[in-house]
Amino acid sequence: MESLFQPIRESGSLSDRIVTLIDDLIDTQALTEGQQLPPERELATMLGVSRPALREAIKILEARERLVVKHGQGVFVGLTKQDLVRQRLANLEISLMELFRVREVLEATAANWAATSATDEEIEVLAEILAQQEEAYVEPVDYVRLKHLDGLFHMTIVSMAKNRFLSQTFGALQEMIDEGMETTLQVPGRLEISRDDHHRVFEAIKARNADMASASATIHIDGAKNAAMKRLSQSM
Repeated sequence: MESLFQPIRESGSLSDRIVTLIDDLIDTQALTEGQQLPPERELATMLGVSRPALREAIKILEARERLVVKHGQGVFVGLTKQDLVRQRLANLEISLMELFRVREVLEATAANWAATSATDEEIEVLAEILAQQEEAYVEPVDYVRLKHLDGLFHMTIVSMAKNRFLSQTFGALQEMIDEGMETTLQVPGRLEISRDDHHRVFEAIKARNADMASASATIHIDGAKNAAMKRLSQSM
């Protein structure tokens, strides 16, 4: 292993140069996952660096999950960049699934309650949002405006349900929901399906059909979830 760790002579922050060296050794698999690095004193001598600079570099690499520090045992090689990306995508997949499950519960309930509690004026407001969405659908599609109107459509239905706790919970999730919309709206074919879904939810609420409103909202969220998971799988 001594041949891997040559004295560092390039210019720049010493700890950053140590980080770069070890990063490269992991990515080229000169160092493999789980492999133990030499003891601190020995490694510092190999690299021709001070022990404080080496400690700082190890802290940086540990924070990035490139190295694993096991107290009383030593320092071990962590994941390659490719493995880190795969791990983060897997975690994102779990997060998306959880987000859409919560959305399904919240928005199906909101649509159900909106159908029984919305005023005529509120239904007119929802109709106007749909009309603005129709304008945004015209080629070239204005995805920025469409994303805003999509969020407004859902938030308006939640407010029509007239339950403060539901509104507060949905509002707290809004940023994550916006990111989910960004993931799904540009999936081929999703825009047309989402458009039809919105109209079905609207018509059910307008007809005061709570069960149909709830079912239509559930179908819409399930479709968005499938599109999001498809887009994520394509990036893995």
